[in-house]
Amino acid sequence: MNKKQKKMLIRIIVAAVLMIGLSFVPVGGYIRFVLYLIPYLVIGYDILIKAAKGIKNRQPFDESFLMAIATIGAIIIGITGDGDYTEAIGVMLFYQIGEWFQSYAVGKSRRNISELMDIRPDYANVEKDGELIQLDPDEVEIGTVIVVQPGEKVPIDGIVEEGVSSLNTSALTGESIPREAIKGDEIISGCINMTGVLKIRTTKEFGESTVSKILDLVENASSRKSKSEQFITKFARVYTPFVVCCAVLLAILPPLVRMFGMGLSADWVIWIYRALTFLVISCPCALVISIPLSFFAGIGGASNAGVLIKGSNYLENLSQTKYLVFDKTGTLTEGVFEVNAVHHNKMEEEKLLEFAALAESSSSHPISKSLQKAYGKVIDRSRVTDIEEISGNGVTAKVDGIPVAAGNAKLMKKLGIEYIDCHHTGTIIHMAVQGEYAGHIVISDIIKPNSKEAIKQLKEAGIEKTVMLTGDMKRVALQVASTLGIDEVHSELLPGDKVSKVEELLERKPERAKLAFVGDGINDAPVLSRADIGIAMGAMGSDAAIEAADVVLMDDDPLKIAKAIKISRKCIRIVYQNIWFAIGIKAICLVLGAVGIANMWLAIFADVGVMVIAILNAIRALFVKRL
Repeated sequence: MNKKQKKMLIRIIVAAVLMIGLSFVPVGGYIRFVLYLIPYLVIGYDILIKAAKGIKNRQPFDESFLMAIATIGAIIIGITGDGDYTEAIGVMLFYQIGEWFQSYAVGKSRRNISELMDIRPDYANVEKDGELIQLDPDEVEIGTVIVVQPGEKVPIDGIVEEGVSSLNTSALTGESIPREAIKGDEIISGCINMTGVLKIRTTKEFGESTVSKILDLVENASSRKSKSEQFITKFARVYTPFVVCCAVLLAILPPLVRMFGMGLSADWVIWIYRALTFLVISCPCALVISIPLSFFAGIGGASNAGVLIKGSNYLENLSQTKYLVFDKTGTLTEGVFEVNAVHHNKMEEEKLLEFAALAESSSSHPISKSLQKAYGKVIDRSRVTDIEEISGNGVTAKVDGIPVAAGNAKLMKKLGIEYIDCHHTGTIIHMAVQGEYAGHIVISDIIKPNSKEAIKQLKEAGIEKTVMLTGDMKRVALQVASTLGIDEVHSELLPGDKVSKVEELLERKPERAKLAFVGDGINDAPVLSRADIGIAMGAMGSDAAIEAADVVLMDDDPLKIAKAIKISRKCIRIVYQNIWFAIGIKAICLVLGAVGIANMWLAIFADVGVMVIAILNAIRALFVKRL
């Protein structure tokens, strides 16, 4: 508990003890009124101040105003009646208990998010004249070598220049398994260095680093409201003044009808009491507090599990997902390509690999990197000229002045070169040198260990259709889809084709169902933006993922997709439980209060009791580890 919560708890205990103690003191009249006023002010002074400020600012219709009017009215009835002030104190006491529960629940959720916020670095070590100087991360320029010692946070994205260490990435990924870092590895900010000293050359400014983007994402998540939250906000604006008018009419009309229409006594006290009870019952605290809290708790619990959801609107859409579309490379497969074989080569294998690696040297695609790795030597880019990348086909270039083409069968057909097809499973890179076919290189990707289980869990979670989109060969795509149990496959697609396929699927799906696209977030940004929900896989260090996606999974484990959907559905279930529970109990108690069956104590339950139950229910959205 924080100081504010402790202070409130003390006020609650003091007011409760005083109220119970005064029930045994045999005094009456104004002395009794003054004595009971003490616990009332102890527990309710802040509510009265809020109500006064609301009236002053011409925005009176909130729960503080309702509580103030109801309790002051109950005190007036006590003065003019039998001197019973316990109901007024009780209403305020139990309302504050409800507020305390709300504060505790929000605090619990904030602690979950604060664990993520702990990734914010306080300083960056820069070595000058043999000494380490601590600078504000904002002051560190790109290309600066920073020193990260054991136990310190990595403040800025960069590449390891020197050192070997283990990194704790749990604040980013939700996983406790450390990751090894060696010279040449890309490191993202927010990780904690565990063992050795690392020297890192920064590749970004602090404002553009992963840690800054993630913190900005989480801090602004509450501004993106779901339809449920928007409804509750609009509902409260109309509902509160409406019930105040109803309470005024309930206090005035029945007595007037009794006096002038029926010739009976007005019974003003009875009807004013019923109107006050009606006001207490009508307070929309349970809805106004518990619904945003449920979404806040859901987002907080998800972030603690390594799933960053940009807003409650995305959380709500994710719960309605029925179609799930996957990119293949880096999403369902490792995205780590290896050269497995060289076939039908008309020159030495090493020479063919050299031509392929040099021709592909300007590309950052995993296939290009695998060719460079298989070549195994330093790439001299000055040997390569006239590079032309043909989207969805491959590349052409001149290596040492010799024309070279490296790509798929489409490229060979485009260049009018007869090629030899390969029956091995994998990505086939056909090579042409000086306009003649020189052989092909077989490159294979590996399916992620959890991909098959992820597809199974998604179908168990109610996903109606799984689709895979890839630019890879049809044979390779069909084998991967068959192994994983994916329903529909579209292969040999250009980047623009993926958007078209997603648009086709959006037209085919049921109207209320949502379509989510899962990609690696680097070259899938257009599709991530076009889908109802964009989910970025393997997003550590990827700016494109954080910018384009609605949901970011902070590691590359496809099982997290099913977890994210389960989190969203649990949160939405809790939201609707609270809405129906709160409205149902309120409606029943309002009718009972209007006809005089419900007294102030039942009103307390209808207001505070429902609020406490709804808040406790909302807290369940925090607990997602077992999903």
